[in-house]
This record gives sequence, structure tokens and C-alpha cells, in this order.
Amino acid sequence: MTATLLRTAAELHARARTGRRAVVMTMGALHEGHATLIRTARGIAGPDGEVVVTVFVNPLQFGAGEDLDRYPRTLDADIELAGQAGADAVFAPSVDEVYPGGEPQVRVTAGPMGERLEGAARPGHFDGVLTVVAKLLHLTRPDIALYGQKDAQQLALIRRMVRDLNFGVEIVGVPTVREEDGLALSSRNRYLSHAERRTALALSQALFAGRDRHAAQQALRARASEVPSTRARAEALSAIGESRAAADAHAVATTAGGPVAVRAAARLVLDEAARLTPPLDLDYLALVDPSDFTEIGDDFTGEAVLAVAARVGATRLIDNLPLTFGTFGAAS
Repeated sequence: MTATLLRTAAELHARARTGRRAVVMTMGALHEGHATLIRTARGIAGPDGEVVVTVFVNPLQFGAGEDLDRYPRTLDADIELAGQAGADAVFAPSVDEVYPGGEPQVRVTAGPMGERLEGAARPGHFDGVLTVVAKLLHLTRPDIALYGQKDAQQLALIRRMVRDLNFGVEIVGVPTVREEDGLALSSRNRYLSHAERRTALALSQALFAGRDRHAAQQALRARASEVPSTRARAEALSAIGESRAAADAHAVATTAGGPVAVRAAARLVLDEAARLTPPLDLDYLALVDPSDFTEIGDDFTGEAVLAVAARVGATRLIDNLPLTFGTFGAAS
């Protein structure tokens, strides 16, 4: 399948529409993570619908000293990958097309949620993100827009903007795509040297350690709940050789668990990575409520996000995993 390159909104609006239009917004340098988004969009739009991929490096979301000038620009390869993944068109507007007359004086403000974590590390970043997303939603006029869950805070803010400002579009989050070694796919991975990449693996390893600690804790609590703490029961278990297992289940289940254990397990991996060569320079490790990205308490129940951001050399990377607290069984 060959994707048509469109440079202006007028060209896009002139296309005949019969089914639903699904849009995947990118800054280019497409990889398998983007291809997954496009394939998902194709499945949602169906054979009668249309999939449009936007390629636009948005200057508003880069702060002073960030990598705007060196951000990879690979439009020809992007068009080929987009077409192979099922896109009908690639909308790659110029800066003047998106921001006629220069940077907009009126912008979307991300509010308190946009000032936490990524927003604290990159002041004004989410104002720039939401402004360009709002612009591109108006320019592309989709029925559905898809975003990766790797940028969890961005996805949450886009959902909030669409809800708060009554955009008539459905927002779909698509799970993070990882390389075989666990590193989350990112256009910035290409900046990493071989040694830096080894260190960068600590981000996903820390998340997996937190997830696995939580899953083990949940499983042991479920097991402990099935073993009443009575002398008669203990004697019965002992008679069949299960007393040690029952005692271990009770002991582990009653030690510090939940959010405390998740944070501790993840931080241990990150602390070790800080001593590597080159070292990992941690920006934050957070376990947050996805509705507002505030830290969750020790007695929290419900959906949560374990998020991490760090620098390795000159490259800044982010990653996250969803977790569920308050029910027995492994985390999601």
C-alpha cells in the first residue's frame, strides 16, 4: 500500500471521505511502535475508512537546549513505513502551515497535571503538545485519534483536553511496543551508543522489577487468605508438610507491600544503574494515579502508572507500566 503525501490542510480536506478517519500523530522518524499505531488505526477505520499519519516536528514542545535541531527527520522512509503499515495518507505540513504568522499567541494550557513529572522537568512542554494536538485535530478532522501509552502523561492530558473542551473525537491509547531486550521503542533510541543502550535498559528493568514484586505480593496475599491462622489448621498443615509454605506466605503477605514495595524494587534497579559506566541520571521515578498524575498513597486501590524518566549521556528517555492495586492476582 502506498501512502499519499499531503502538505496542506486544503489537500487533505479535498479528499473524499466515506468511512471513519483515524489519525496517528507523530514527529516522524517512524519505527515499529508507530507502525503498531497505524495498523491499529487501520483495523479501527476498516476497509472503507481512512488512516492519516501526521508528521510534524513541533517547535512549541521543545525547550531551550533540547534536541529540536537534531531531532531525526526521515520523511521518505516515514512515508514508506506508513504505507506498508496501512496508512492512506501522510500529512506533513510545514511550520508555516501549522502556525501561520508565527508562534500562536493563544495556546492551550495543560493546567496542574501538566506541571507534574514531565511538565516539571520540561516547563511549558505540555502546553506546546496540547496546542499542536488541538491544531492538528482541527486540521485533520478525525473521528478517532490514536496515541501510544509510552507517553502516558501526554495521553492522559490529551484525553482531558478532548473531554474538557468538547472535541468531537474518540481518543484511543495503544500499548507500548518494546524491543526484544525490553527497551521501549523511541525515535531517540538511535542517539544511544552501545554502552549507553546497556545502561538505558535499566528503565524497563526497573519497571519490570516493580511489576514483578507487586505480582508476587498479590499472589502470596491470595494464598495467605486461604490459610486460616489457627493452631488446628497449622497442625494439619504440618502433618502434610505444608507448614513452612503457609508460614512463608503469611510472612511475606504481611510485610511492606503495595506501592511501597513497588517503588523500592524499581528504585533498587535504578540505583544500581547510577553506578554503571556510563551512568543513568534519574529524573524521576513515580507511582501515580493516571487521572491526575499525583503520587498514590500506600492504601491506594485501582489503576496506577509506574513511570520513570532518566538521562543516559545526552539522551533523555521515558517509560511506564500500568499496575492495578487492591485485587489479588498479578498486576495488569
